[in-house]
Amino acid sequence: MTIRLRPHHLLCLLTYAGKGYSAPFVANYDRIAARMSQGDDILIVEGPDDICAPLLGEADPHCRRTSVRERDDKAAHDVGKLLHCSIEAGLQLSIDEAWLHQMRGAFADGRTRQACAGCEWSDLCSTISAEGYSQVRIRPPA
Repeated sequence: MTIRLRPHHLLCLLTYAGKGYSAPFVANYDRIAARMSQGDDILIVEGPDDICAPLLGEADPHCRRTSVRERDDKAAHDVGKLLHCSIEAGLQLSIDEAWLHQMRGAFADGRTRQACAGCEWSDLCSTISAEGYSQVRIRPPA
């Protein structure tokens, strides 16, 4: 099964440690994290994705805001540069140990953090990265 992700969630998944906006959001993300750890592929989409789903019932879900689309653009640029490909809707990616290692290394040294500017989770993600990703829930598929 394929997991639909917007570009900036390629960065968020690197440090996901079971914290989020609400209990339903965390439960949904935990299910997605388990699927990623089992090897489900990722399909890049434009706009709200599978991670956003629990927030879409809010009156003004932040996942539809211009600032989040701008975050997607910045992440797509940085991740595309790192992976030497165009991160755009329709791209399929597979998570494996090498991919996670490369992405987490670039995140830790700041090469892909442009999209994180102004994010309320940035400090938590920085801490998780500085601690060697020991708390993360997404691991390479076995």
